[in-house]
Amino acid sequence: MAANTVLNYLPRKSVIHRLTGTTKLAFFLLFTFASMITYNTWVLLGLLAVSIAAFRLSKIKIREVRFMMIFMLVFLLLNNLFIFLFDPNQGTHLYGTHHVLCHLFWRYDLTAEQLFYMVNISLKYFVALPVAILFISATDPSEFAASLNSIGISYKVGYSVSIALRYIPDIQRDYHSISQAQQARGVELGKNERFFSRLKNSVNILLPLILTSLNRIDTISNAMELRGFGKNKKRTWYTQRPFARRDFLTLALGVLLLLFSLTVTIKCGRFYNPFC
Repeated sequence: MAANTVLNYLPRKSVIHRLTGTTKLAFFLLFTFASMITYNTWVLLGLLAVSIAAFRLSKIKIREVRFMMIFMLVFLLLNNLFIFLFDPNQGTHLYGTHHVLCHLFWRYDLTAEQLFYMVNISLKYFVALPVAILFISATDPSEFAASLNSIGISYKVGYSVSIALRYIPDIQRDYHSISQAQQARGVELGKNERFFSRLKNSVNILLPLILTSLNRIDTISNAMELRGFGKNKKRTWYTQRPFARRDFLTLALGVLLLLFSLTVTIKCGRFYNPFC
């Protein structure tokens, strides 16, 4: 059975996958800016609905991107924890009111304002996460490189990004294969083994993995040199497709979402205060 990989392209027959790389890159940037400039709860909820709808249209299943979601949830919990530890009154300062729900210890009071502020922080992550996962999982690396080149970035940079995105799943598969070989030789990496023993055995896998990676990089470098890569200032792309109607509609949606978020933020303020 093939190893489960993360940060890899998942081909599907969906409207999201049929969009050009340039469209997906532009929409990702527009949508990210729209979610970054505001903490207004209603705007974030609207963006969240769009984000979930886009994820459903992509036909990518949650179990296929479970690792990325779990990683983001852990990061989100740690982020909220440190926000509260370093400044438990941040929400009070922002909203201008103070409603204590319960006293915890020392200077730490759990206030409704701080809780609401951290909920909005979490909303921003939940808004951006599905679109970020889609951008990675629904964009072919070569198509992504072509999209970078189409907005003026050097094709050498785009090609480097493409190789990196293709290389990450290969490294994961190599690690899985070496791990299986080591376990067949009696090296225990299962959950029954103690944590530090598993960590030590996992580190022992890194040496053959690094050697395999260096050999692959050398092979790729020689192949590119033989093909005269970098000789010309420009290059063509097999994966660069012409814009279709769906691309223009997607870009229009991204611009409208950004303008909506910006308008509400200017008119109503960056923060929505339910405690007034």
